[in-house]
Amino acid sequence: MEITAIVIIGLLLYTANDFRAARVERRLARVERKIDLMLGHLGLEEAVPRLDEVAALARDGRQIEAIKLYRKLTDAGLKEAKDAVERMVP
Repeated sequence: MEITAIVIIGLLLYTANDFRAARVERRLARVERKIDLMLGHLGLEEAVPRLDEVAALARDGRQIEAIKLYRKLTDAGLKEAKDAVERMVP
């Protein structure tokens, strides 16, 4: 009986922490979107070091490597990185 209670309490605590983490992630994503909108409205861009390397890879037809490097430098998601790399190629 005690073990069952301990397991149930453990599961409840785990679920509560998981719920809080998901909530924090959603709020952080919303804040990041707002900041991106403000920067776009002001015409400002975030300076990303080594972005010229990404552009060079993209121009050389090495899209996958360019996307991987862009993701590494910016912590962007796959879709965001792919779109950014595609915009770099004239």
